[in-house]
Formats: sequence, structure tokens, C-alpha cells
Amino acid sequence: MRKHTILLLLLIAAILPLCSSKPAEEHTSFNLTEILNATPVDDTGYTINEGNPQRIVSLAPSNTEILFAIGAGDRVVGVTDYCNYPPEVVEKKEKGELVSIGGYTTINIEKVVSLKPDLVVATYGNGIENIETLRRMGLTVIAFDPKSVEDVMKDIILIGVATGEKENATKLVQEMLERIEKVRESVKDKPKVRVAYILWYDPIWVSGKNTFIDEVIRLAGGENVFNFDGWRTVSVEDLIAANPDVIIVSSGSGMGGGKDVVYEWVVSDDRLSGIKAVKEGRVYVVDADIINRPSYRLAEAIEVVADLIHK
Repeated sequence: MRKHTILLLLLIAAILPLCSSKPAEEHTSFNLTEILNATPVDDTGYTINEGNPQRIVSLAPSNTEILFAIGAGDRVVGVTDYCNYPPEVVEKKEKGELVSIGGYTTINIEKVVSLKPDLVVATYGNGIENIETLRRMGLTVIAFDPKSVEDVMKDIILIGVATGEKENATKLVQEMLERIEKVRESVKDKPKVRVAYILWYDPIWVSGKNTFIDEVIRLAGGENVFNFDGWRTVSVEDLIAANPDVIIVSSGSGMGGGKDVVYEWVVSDDRLSGIKAVKEGRVYVVDADIINRPSYRLAEAIEVVADLIHK
């Protein structure tokens, strides 16, 4: 249980910065022009210049996914312990071609510096103090704190600018837009399905409004049963009262891998047996890596959730 608790804390630390501070609006469409012409500054106000870095360090799994997807993977020399996609990343780690620089929230500053990167791609979850420390040591560090799917698209473009891969980044964003719009078109006339997303069960952590999960649910044609903002703990009684049509949980212990512990709790706890989703066998597991990471695979998460809740 201690191991699961540590993993949960790491995941919460990674996800909480992704909660929006302003109310989310129902999406009508994404503005591709705005996305492509995003102001070339990161979320710390650091100006992003066009470049062609040859040694890149990624401080988050989402960044690693994006870097490899836009064609900069062969220049990545360092990643976190949790970077595992695409499969090439794992293969390179095993061969010693990629150096692990520590955990998501526990990066090894000395190891990052020793890799002599000419670009470090960070995220708020790494800690502003760590980001500024790396900058004071003379490294070029860009850092992101996306609060919506559209923000993720803008960040992909900016990473493309910083790595000299804007054209590939633009293609990736266009693919995301096409996939998401296809889902929205397919579900627009279907009844809204009431959905609860449970991250953990002891205590019960759920996703409220103005989170990535809430946006994924809405774009997939669902409605979040919890109306509060951000991530919160709720009681068993709260979950029973919400009575969702569908319950979605992440795979493994919330960060992927291992037994689907949250799923097993939901379907086996007698106190939850009266909830509509449980009674009707509508508790679904979604790959934690695609639904909890602010990368281009959020488009896939929307597709998966739409398929599940509209069965």
C-alpha cells in the first residue's frame, strides 16, 4: 500500500498543475490559426527562439512523447524514470542510449547538467525552483503548464519551434484536431452520459470541472457528475449520491502498470453495488498514460472514452 500511496502522490503532483484557474467553456471548435500563431513564450514568460538543438533533455513523459512524435527523438539524450512512450524510448533506455535523470518531481539536477543539453523541456510539475536552478546554471529551459487540450496543442507548436520541427509539430496538431472533431461529430446528437472519473480510492480522489479529464469527458459526449473545480477527495456517500451512469478509472495504480487496483475496489466494494454504473457493469479502465498526460495522445483518450461511454 505504501508503494501505491507514493505513486498516487506523484500522480497528483503531476496532475494538479493542469487544473484551470478559469471556468471551462463548452467547446464549439478549436482555432487552428490561434494555435499556430501562439505567442512564442513558455508559461514562465521565457521567450522561445527557433533553434536546432542537438542534445535535448525531457523532464516529463508528455514532453518525451511530443519530442519523439515531431521527429526530435534522435536528439533526446535524457528522460525521466517514467518516460515509456513511444516504445523506442524504453528500448533506448535498455541500450544505454538514453539516460534517466530521475523522477518527475525528483529530477537529478547534477545528472541533467552532466548531459550538457542545449535544450531542456520542462513542466511546472518539475518545480519552478528546479527550473530556475537549471537556468541559473546556464541551460536553456522551456517549461509548460497547459490547462486545456488547446493549450497542449499550442505547446506542441512551441516545442516544434524550439527544436526546429515546427512543420512536423503543425502536422501533429492537425491530426489531433481531425481526430477530436471526428469524435465530436459522432457524439453530437447522442444523449449526454453522466460520468465519474476516479483516480484513487483511499481516499477517493475524483476529477471535477476545469481539469483535463473533465474536458476529455465533455469532448467525448459525456457530463462530469462532479461540479466542483479541480481534483478533490469525496466520500463513499458522495459517490453514491452522484450515481454516475459510467465510472472511468486509470489503469494500474493510477500511473499505469500492475494490477488495476482502483477498478478492483470499485467493482468489489459492496457499498458501491447500488450505483448505476456498477449495477450495469459500466466501470471501465483507461490507459493511465493516455488520459493523464498532456500530450498529443489526449486525442486518443477522447476517442477511447467516447467509445466506452456510448456503448
